[in-house]
Amino acid sequence: PRLCLVGAIDDATSKVAAAFFEEQETSAAYFRLFLEIGRTQGMALSAYADRHSIFWTDREPPVEEQLASKQPKTQVGRALEELGVTLIPAGSPQAKGRIERLWGTFQDRLVSELRLAGARNKEEAQAVLDKFLPPYNRRFSKPAVKAPPAWQKVEARRLEQSLCFKYQRTVAKDNTVQFSGALFQIPKQSPHRSYANKKVQVHVLLDGSVELFYQGEKIAR
Repeated sequence: PRLCLVGAIDDATSKVAAAFFEEQETSAAYFRLFLEIGRTQGMALSAYADRHSIFWTDREPPVEEQLASKQPKTQVGRALEELGVTLIPAGSPQAKGRIERLWGTFQDRLVSELRLAGARNKEEAQAVLDKFLPPYNRRFSKPAVKAPPAWQKVEARRLEQSLCFKYQRTVAKDNTVQFSGALFQIPKQSPHRSYANKKVQVHVLLDGSVELFYQGEKIAR
């Protein structure tokens, strides 16, 4: 099958920070990419990306965002901002030459490795890639100009809570939230407390679980 290779390269060292195959390029794939990098190395100070709609949006901000002087963001853009990562738009493929050269190499050398290994599906292709990357990094990465790493360590729970899909919903009078065709009941923490008519945040994590937050407090999972 046709597969999409999602990856990132450290601009300071030319080391492939993470890479894996997906059926297609999606926001969830980039959440997984930054989650893997965050867990193993930390978060970068900035991320240089193309102008794909996964990273950038041209939609008009709703009235609430206009009043708060907020610029509309995609799910990935919002997540990176929460983690303190500056997202930098590349004006052309040439502007992000290092990663484009990497893709050019992979489209030649890695495709040949996949063919030689007889990879027939996503799992077999990933096994070839996992074997291919370590020697590739040893051969082509180089010491950074400034030795101290700029990666920022981030707590695992914070990574998980930022690198997920977030939506806002209003709680119904019966203390329930409708989301994606399902009805979620919010358990009452006391007989006198209700979230009726309150706006809550719905977090959809990468494992598919759903969590509800009100004013930063998790009230249901």
